[in-house]
Amino acid sequence: MRLLTVTLALAALAAPATASANPFVGRKLFVDPDSPAAKQAAAWRVSRPADAAEMDEVATAPQAQWFGNWNRDVAAAVDAHVDRAAAAGRWTLLVAYNIPQRDCGGYSAGGTADYRAWIREFDHGIGGRPAAIVLEPDALAGLDCLNATDRETRLSLLRDAVGVLYPNPVYIDAGHSGWHSPATMAARLGRAGIASARGFALNVSNFRTTAGELAYGRDIATRTNSHFVVDTGRNGLGPAPDGEWCNPPGRALGQRPHTVTGEPLADAFLWIKQPGFSDGPCNGGPAAGAWWADYALGLARRSPSR
Repeated sequence: MRLLTVTLALAALAAPATASANPFVGRKLFVDPDSPAAKQAAAWRVSRPADAAEMDEVATAPQAQWFGNWNRDVAAAVDAHVDRAAAAGRWTLLVAYNIPQRDCGGYSAGGTADYRAWIREFDHGIGGRPAAIVLEPDALAGLDCLNATDRETRLSLLRDAVGVLYPNPVYIDAGHSGWHSPATMAARLGRAGIASARGFALNVSNFRTTAGELAYGRDIATRTNSHFVVDTGRNGLGPAPDGEWCNPPGRALGQRPHTVTGEPLADAFLWIKQPGFSDGPCNGGPAAGAWWADYALGLARRSPSR
């Protein structure tokens, strides 16, 4: 089993990040000792020791914490999480996921004023403590389902959020290499406030190969004068052959979080989507966001780095 402490860099936790420096260098990200994966491993430790050891591969990696409309008091929820990380001497990776009409109106609610208030409460929860934020997965890549007015509204909300969250390093979600061309995504990022953000995030909740995302990200980063991070939590064997994105079978954990990316413009490989949480009620999975131990176990068993 790998070391329980995952270190993203060799320098001290308190090392400051400058505008030009990789903000992850010198930081240790929080590993939640009470995550579903950790609890699952503990529950299996005696009765299923081999499976418990596999689940440890998920439980011991730092992962992002997501916040959305399921948090009744988002400021309190963010504060509690950041507080736990700070008590452990760790940095936090947060995901803001509450943009209006994020799924083209199917499940999300709330309007412009609601979101502006929500993102300020989110920031209030951080309270000036060190944190990195991935901003609104799918919001830019999914613009096409909105009419022209709603597209402009969404872009204005993203710009506002980037400004509110400053000076924290913010990575605006930019989909993945199979969704839009680099030129299209660079243009959208420009309108979403990338000039005031640290950069953008790729492959969140998806399975695209790291090599492909690095090439795609390099193109966009060059066009936008920014940096990027890649979600490697579930891309160890790349995407499913048929392109299925919702709980595709046969996938695997990817590279564990670290900053040695081999690409100067890529700040880190991160586990943004927590491996083992369902994409939705498809391919035998539970509802979106529900813990699915068997899927997590399969990801760990098939990991190329085992």
